[in-house]
Amino acid sequence: MSDPEHGTREIRTDYLARVEGEGAMLIRLREGELEEVQFRIFEPPRFFEALLRGRQYTEAPDITARICGICPIAYIASACNAMEAVCGVDPPDEVRALRRLVYCGEWIESHVLHTAMLHAPDFLGYDGAVELARDRRDLVELALRLKKAGNELMRVIGGREVHPVNLRVGGFYRAPSRGELEALVPELEWAREAAVELTRWVAGFDFPDFEQDYVFVGLRQPGEYAIEGGRIVASTGLDIDVAEYERHFTETHVERSNALHSTLDGVGPYLVGPLARYALSGEHLSPLAKGVAAEVGLEPVCRNPFRSIVVRAVETVYAADEALRLIARYEPPDPPAVEVPPRAGTGHGCTEAPRGICWHRYEIDDAGAILDAKIVPPTAQNQKTIEEDLVGVVRQSLGLPDDELAHRCEQTIRNYDPCISCATHFLKLEIERA
Repeated sequence: MSDPEHGTREIRTDYLARVEGEGAMLIRLREGELEEVQFRIFEPPRFFEALLRGRQYTEAPDITARICGICPIAYIASACNAMEAVCGVDPPDEVRALRRLVYCGEWIESHVLHTAMLHAPDFLGYDGAVELARDRRDLVELALRLKKAGNELMRVIGGREVHPVNLRVGGFYRAPSRGELEALVPELEWAREAAVELTRWVAGFDFPDFEQDYVFVGLRQPGEYAIEGGRIVASTGLDIDVAEYERHFTETHVERSNALHSTLDGVGPYLVGPLARYALSGEHLSPLAKGVAAEVGLEPVCRNPFRSIVVRAVETVYAADEALRLIARYEPPDPPAVEVPPRAGTGHGCTEAPRGICWHRYEIDDAGAILDAKIVPPTAQNQKTIEEDLVGVVRQSLGLPDDELAHRCEQTIRNYDPCISCATHFLKLEIERA
């Protein structure tokens, strides 16, 4: 919407498409200068932290899994890590390996959904995956089969694809047999090759020439590409235990969003997710994934947010490769879970959701009742960085017509695969009565 008489130009999208949840975008220019940028999250908050109070510590994984149907393992695993930390229990390596394996399934299904169905249409001039399928049915069918391979891994280990029910504090209710996991190998081997093909395909897209000097934040786990645990690190040199998160990161509320904005103290906005993981831990990708990354021209650090689709595809290759490695070495945990008796205190957990670090803190009493909870999902952490990207993209693209500029801005937001429903559960509610 433009008003030449007053020198104003407004780019507005009231309902963002091809993202999970409800959000909007507003860009306002005056006399050719950028006046205002808003990435608005108006989805109503769901108050999950308040819902947790008074519930038993063993219920946290199943309750928080309902925050998101796309990345429930992230919430389950972070909640388990936090509760095991407060209770002083460290599950055996076999439990940790099985958690990493089911997490690989989540990475595959989530990354492929975004890469092929939600984001690829932006680069190819389609309104969505249905329109894309009319011309490239083969690619859409490949993506659907690849996504299903990730879902099947979650089903076999977690009991079902959406909101799995087999994970618990201390481990699993039931450990799958070697035979059950080995039956997945042929399809995962196909998935690994399909992910390579997918990576080559998206690497051929026409990417806008845009880079940002991001501060990357993610987990680091010695000797491996961090997924289900580790220390929080940043490209600034920060290296902290997950329990120290609140000493270095601050959340603030802004009027335009039902999700809090996050900053790294003394630094400002930061980025979590595939670009951050790749920059911070890329040397720990499998040889196959590293080879594919090099083949498609990824440098060791990628600062172009539009190329995040390529990094997601590389991570899909890695997740399939890692799943096969874990299955080959699988030893069923016996018993499938260790006992985790409650004790009063505060525990912290953090894992790498497909979109970035998912941080949890819980305080429980000596009977295991949850007294307080705080959850910081990745999309909320990326909000300020998304707005900074919008500022840069708009200033670089002022010559575009309104419809093309609006598309470029929506594409900028979709670079992050925002999960808005995840981001809106923790708004602080204050009631004043006069």
